[in-house]
Amino acid sequence: MKKLIGVNILPEGQERLTKFWRILLKSFTVIGILLAINQVFNLGIFGFRPIISAFLYYEFAIFLPFVYIINPKTRKIAWYDVALAIIAFVICIYFGLTALKSSLLAWEWFAPLLPTVCAVILWALLIEAMRRAAGKVLTIVCLIFSLLPLITGHLPGFLNGAQYAFLDLAKMHIISANSIFGMPMQVFGKLLIGFMVFGIVMKVSGCGDFFLNLSLALLGKSPGGPAKVACVSSGLLGSMSGSVLTNVMTTGSMTIPAMIKTGYDPKYAAAIEACSSTGATIMPPIMGAAAFIMATFIGVPYATIIFAALIPAILYYWGIYVQIDCYARRKGMKGVVEDGTPVPSLWKTIKEGWYFIFAFVLLCYLLIVLRYEAWAPYFTSVALLLLACIRKETRLNKQRLLDLIQEIGETLSGLIATIAGVGLILGALSITGIALAFSRELVALVGNNALLILIAGALTSFILGMGMTATACYIFLSVVMAPAIVTMGFNVLATHLFIFYWGMISYITPPLALAVFGACGISKSDPWKTGWLAVRMGIVAYLIPFFFIYDPSLIGQGPILNVLYTAITALIGVWLLSSGLEGYISKAGTVHNWWIRILVIAGGFLMFMPGWITDLAGVALAVLAFIIVRKQNRASQMVEA
Repeated sequence: MKKLIGVNILPEGQERLTKFWRILLKSFTVIGILLAINQVFNLGIFGFRPIISAFLYYEFAIFLPFVYIINPKTRKIAWYDVALAIIAFVICIYFGLTALKSSLLAWEWFAPLLPTVCAVILWALLIEAMRRAAGKVLTIVCLIFSLLPLITGHLPGFLNGAQYAFLDLAKMHIISANSIFGMPMQVFGKLLIGFMVFGIVMKVSGCGDFFLNLSLALLGKSPGGPAKVACVSSGLLGSMSGSVLTNVMTTGSMTIPAMIKTGYDPKYAAAIEACSSTGATIMPPIMGAAAFIMATFIGVPYATIIFAALIPAILYYWGIYVQIDCYARRKGMKGVVEDGTPVPSLWKTIKEGWYFIFAFVLLCYLLIVLRYEAWAPYFTSVALLLLACIRKETRLNKQRLLDLIQEIGETLSGLIATIAGVGLILGALSITGIALAFSRELVALVGNNALLILIAGALTSFILGMGMTATACYIFLSVVMAPAIVTMGFNVLATHLFIFYWGMISYITPPLALAVFGACGISKSDPWKTGWLAVRMGIVAYLIPFFFIYDPSLIGQGPILNVLYTAITALIGVWLLSSGLEGYISKAGTVHNWWIRILVIAGGFLMFMPGWITDLAGVALAVLAFIIVRKQNRASQMVEA
C-alpha cells in the first residue's frame, strides 16, 4: 500500500517535512494539546474559556492546515499546498473569533456575506483535505452526501426531504452544530485528542515493547509460540491503542518473520497478525474512536461500553488462539526456543517493566471506577512518561520527545480531516430528515422480519466498511440503520455493537481487507489467499454479533448467573468450532475425516449459540466426534507400533 490514513509511506530515511515545517508542526501540536487540556479540565488559562464551537474551530485551525503539508500533492511541498494551509488557518481562526456572535445571531441561517463565502471555501478545503488524508473512496462518499440536500426536494420516497440552496447548505455544514462541528467533532475535541496522545506515548515510552516481551516470555516456548505471541501481544497493545494498522505494522514487523522462521506458511502468519490486530478495535479499554462516539450516541458512560465489549472480545481472541494452538499441534511445531531464538525471562521482563502494568490499571480505574473519561488519557500519559524515566533505556530525551510531538501532530491532522468529513454525512442526513425516513421505510420493507433487517444491517455495514474507516462507518450507520433495528425491539447497546462489529470486519475480509494487505506487505504472501484464510481465523467476529443481539447476556446485559453461563458455554463452543475448522481436537488428536470435522464445527456452533437446548445438542455432537477421533487415532498409533 502506498498510503495509510493520513501518512505517506516514503523510502526509509527520507523526511517528508523540512526542518521549518517540522518545527511548525511540533509548535502547533503543543498548542493544540494545551488548548484541549484547557478545555477538558476547564482551567481558563489566562482567562481563556472559549465556547465549544470556538474551541473546535481553533483545533481545526491548528491541525487541518498540516494535512496539506504532510500529504502534499506531489513529492515536495508546493506553493499551492502552503496556500491551502494558510487559507484554512485564517478562515478557521476567523470562525473561532466570531463563534459567540455567530451563535447569538444564528449565522447558520442569517450569516452576512463574509462568513458565507468563508463557509463555502472551508467546505471545499475540507473535501481536499479528506482526499489527501483518507483517500478517494471516503471522500467521494462524503462529497455526494454533503451535496444531497441540494436535490432532496425532488427525490422520490424516503429520499425526499428538506431542500437547501447552495449557500444555505454551506452555512449549515460549516457554521451550525449539525454537520462538521457536530457530535463526532465534539468527541474529537473532548476525548480523541487525549486518547491519541496516550496511544503514541504508550509506544514511545517502551510500554509496547514490555507487553510484547511479556507475551513472548509467557508463550514463546509453547507449540506455535510466535503465533500465540502475535495474538496476545496484538490484543494487549490494541486494547490500549485502538489502531488496527498501527498494530499490524508494529507488532507484525516482529511476529510475522518469527512465525515464518518457525515453520508457519507466510499467508498463515499474515492472517494471524491481521486478525489479531483487527481485534484492536473491539478490545477494551480503548477500542478506537468509534467506542467513544458510541457512548455519546447512546448516552451511557464509557465504562458501560467497556463491559459490554469485553466478553465478545475475549471470545474473538480465544477463537484465534485455539486455531493457532491446533495448527501447531497438528503440524508438530515447536516454540521459539527450539529455533535458537532467545525467549526473554518472565521474571526479568516483569522486573524491568512491571510499572507499565500500573499505567494500564490506572487507566482502567479512571475510566471504569471514577468515570473520568476525558481526564483519563492525560493522567495516564503523564504517568507513563514518568514511569519511563525509571530506566535509562526508556527515558525520554530531547529528540525522542520532539519525535513524539511530531507523531501526535501527524496522527491528529489525519484524524481531524476524516472525522470532520464524516460530519458532512451526518449533517446532510439530519438537516433533510432522510435518516429517520430511511429507518422507517426499511422496517416497512422487511415486513417486521427481525432477521432480514439484521442481515440487511450486516451487509450494509460490511459494504460501507470497505470504503470507510470503522469509525466513519459506525457513525453513518448509527444514524441510518440503528434506529430501524432498535424499532424491531432489539437492545440499544447490542444494536450499536452489532453495526460496529460488521463495519470492522472489512479489515480482514476480501476484497479490501486493509489489515491483510498491511500484513502481506511484511510476509510477502498473496493478499487474496491470505484474506480468505483471515476470514476463517476471525470467524467469531462474523457470528457473535448475531448471537449477542438476540441474547444480550453475551454483552453482560442481564442477571449475573445467566451472563456467566452464556459466556462459559460460548467459550466451549468457540473452542469446538475452532478445533473443527483446524482439524485437531485437544486430547483426541488430528481429525482425519471431513464429516467428523463437520460434526465438531456443528457442535461448536450450537454451543456458541445462546440457549440451553442448542447447548445440549452441541455437547452431544462434540462428545460423539471426540470418541470417534480418539478411537481412530489410537487405532492408527497401534498400527504404526
